[in-house]
Amino acid sequence: MSRKSASPQPPASRPFAYRNRTLHCDGASLTALAAEHGTPLYVYSAQQIAHRYQLFTEAFAKRPHTVCYAVKANSSLAILRLLGQQGAGFDIVSGGELERVRKAHKPALKKVVFSGVGKQIWEIDAALAADILLFNVESPAELDLLAARAQALGKRARFALRVNPDVFAETHPYISTGLREHKFGIDINAARALYRKAAKSKWLEAAGVSVHIGSQIRNVSPFAAALARVAALIADLRRDGHDIRFVDAGGGLGIDYGTHNFDPAAEVKKYAAAINKGLAGESAHLILEPGRFIVAQAGALLTRVLFVKQNGAKTFVITDAAMNDLIRPALYHAHHEILPVKQPAKPAKLELEADVVGPVCESGDFFARDRKLPAVKPGDLVLLLDAGAYGMSQTSNYNTRPRPAEVLIEGSEAKLIRRRETMRDLLAPELLP
Repeated sequence: MSRKSASPQPPASRPFAYRNRTLHCDGASLTALAAEHGTPLYVYSAQQIAHRYQLFTEAFAKRPHTVCYAVKANSSLAILRLLGQQGAGFDIVSGGELERVRKAHKPALKKVVFSGVGKQIWEIDAALAADILLFNVESPAELDLLAARAQALGKRARFALRVNPDVFAETHPYISTGLREHKFGIDINAARALYRKAAKSKWLEAAGVSVHIGSQIRNVSPFAAALARVAALIADLRRDGHDIRFVDAGGGLGIDYGTHNFDPAAEVKKYAAAINKGLAGESAHLILEPGRFIVAQAGALLTRVLFVKQNGAKTFVITDAAMNDLIRPALYHAHHEILPVKQPAKPAKLELEADVVGPVCESGDFFARDRKLPAVKPGDLVLLLDAGAYGMSQTSNYNTRPRPAEVLIEGSEAKLIRRRETMRDLLAPELLP
C-alpha cells in the first residue's frame, strides 16, 4: 500500500518550507541541523505543537474541558513540558509515562488520566500516590485490584470505566479499538452492573465514563455515535445514584499524511461539533486525549542518503535511517512524504522511482515502495514528514543501532532535547557472567 508522491513541495499544514532552495523547520535550516547534530535526526516545531494544542482549547471553549495529551504519541520530556506549560493534562498508559510527566511538569500530575488494559501493582500505587485525576479502568479484575491497592494505601481512587461502544471507525485494524473483539474496554451493556458493584467499596469513587474507539480517524461521525451511547449510559448511572462528573471522549482524530489540502483548524471544529452532538445536553467535564493530531505534523525525520543502488530494473535509495528509527511504514504500511532538503532546480520534475530503504537486515526495512522522487545522490539529505507521532516513541536498538537525537525548534533556535545514543549507552545494562 504505497502512494506515489505528486509533488516535492511540502504541504502547507506543516512547519517545513523551502527558503533559498533549502528546507527549513520554522527558522532553522535542516542542512545546518544535520551538520551540527548528525543524522538520523528528529526535528520538531515548538510553535506548531503549541498551535495545535490551542486549536482544541479554542474549539471546546464553551464547555468545561481538559485536553490530556496522549503521551504515547511522543513522550519527549521537552515536548511534555511545552504542553504542560500550555495548560495540558496528560493521558498515560504506563508507570513510566507517569514518571515522565512528573519530571517534565509536576503540577500536571493532578490532570493525568491513566488508561491501559494491563496496569501493574507498582503502577497503580504510583498513580494513587500522585493523586492523579482519573483511572480509566478496562476490566472487572482491574477494578478489584484498584480497590485493593487504594485500601492498602488508604487512598480513595477516582475511576471511570472505559466502555466499549461497539462503534466501527474506518482506520487500520491495529489501531481500531471500539469493537467487541478488541482487547480494550468493557462492554457498554455490562458497565452499569459493574458501577453498582464498585459503589459497595468505600475505596472507589465512580467519577466518570471513558471511551476511545481508535486512532487516525478522519470521518468524525463515529465519535458522535460513540458519545451518544456514553451519554445515555451516564444518564442511567446518575439515576442509579452515581455522581458522574467526567466524560472522557478519548482521542483518535486523524491527520493527512499526504499532499492534500488539510486545514487543521477546520478539522478540529468538525471534531468538536461531532463530540458536542453526541453528548447533546450532557454537561459533565469533558476530557480529550489528542496525541497524533498535536505532534505528528510538527515533527519529521532527517536522514542522509548512503547509496543509490540498482538491482535490475529496481532502484533503491538507501538512507542512514532505518525501521528501528521509524517503524510505521513497516508496521502499518504507513505513508510518509519524502522531500529532498535541497530543492531541485525544477521542483515539479520527478526524476526517480525507487524504494527508499534503510540499512537494517530485514526486507521490511523500508520507508516507501516505488516512490517517485527528485533524483538524489549519496550524501544528500532527505526529510520524512509527519513523523512527530509514533516515530521516536516506537524506536528500538534493533541491529544494535543507536537511536537518533532530537531537536526542538523555537523560532530560529534549535535546542537539543535528546542526545544521540552511544555504544556505551546500548551496552551499559548488559552483564557478562
